[in-house]
Amino acid sequence: MSAVTMPPDPAGIAAPAAEPERPTLKAIAAATGLTVVTVSSALRDAPDIGENTKRRVQETAELLGYLPNCVSERLRTGKTDVIALALSTKADVMNHTSRLICSIADGLRGTAYHMVVMPHFPDQDPMDPIRYMTEHGFPVTTHGRTDMCLDNPYFDFDNEAFSCLAIRTPSQRGRRRLMLVAPPRSHLYARHMTCGFSDKAALLCPPFELAERVTSDSAGDAIEEEVTRRLAEPDPPEGLVVGSTTAAMAVIAGAEPTGRVLGRDFDVVAKEVIPILRRFHRDILIVREDVGRAGDFLARALVATIEKRTLADRQGLEMPERVEWGPGPRKGGIP
Repeated sequence: MSAVTMPPDPAGIAAPAAEPERPTLKAIAAATGLTVVTVSSALRDAPDIGENTKRRVQETAELLGYLPNCVSERLRTGKTDVIALALSTKADVMNHTSRLICSIADGLRGTAYHMVVMPHFPDQDPMDPIRYMTEHGFPVTTHGRTDMCLDNPYFDFDNEAFSCLAIRTPSQRGRRRLMLVAPPRSHLYARHMTCGFSDKAALLCPPFELAERVTSDSAGDAIEEEVTRRLAEPDPPEGLVVGSTTAAMAVIAGAEPTGRVLGRDFDVVAKEVIPILRRFHRDILIVREDVGRAGDFLARALVATIEKRTLADRQGLEMPERVEWGPGPRKGGIP
């Protein structure tokens, strides 16, 4: 039999002290006077624990420097506490996607769950991850509605209401022809946006058209070229409704070579998530989408679904309220 020991230090230097013992649930229970079961439930934000108790447990855990042992917890419960965000690699990182990721992460803050991104690629059907997860019994929430007849929690922006609202402003300003640069038509929200645009234009009576060669997801160069080409033809559009921030920038860049001035000769109404467009050009007309609200809703809805808690609202729909004008004499908004 042999043993391994630490040899004496000839220089007389003390061996490093042992690391302090990690605080445990028992330590928090002792400090708060609660049971270990109550402490564990409070840290998991269980619905049967009062808010005052949760706050006391969380404050004590933070004071003691408690960190949950994720490995043992996963072995005990069989749960990974991982939430996957299925996201296209072509997503608009400058605007929509970055805000959604941040807001979902904020919504998960303070819970036992953390998020990973599960990319899908342009040659894949974007609904494949949703089909896979629903077929295998995973709880699913979606940003936007689907035509799969799923009764899942979702949060959506009313794109039909957006285009109805957006088309009214250039019409009131006397623009004689209107054009929509919509998302790809395979997406359900593109159909909502197109229906709202065409229905409202038919009521207001100006001629209207849909961009045929590009979408709001097209590359900026392609949108610029298409807008330049279309504005050089007879009877060009004077009001353009655009489904994304980056596409709106490309539309304006494509109009500039024709000598037209935004706000004087034509209008652009665009949907925006992060305040960028006003810095790009003061005369863009803006309808805001609150993706932060969407991400928070989706995070809370998914956690509640996983934990089999009742949701007060399983599905949410943001209604756009107004078109915002630029600074200066036209500052304000049109409801």
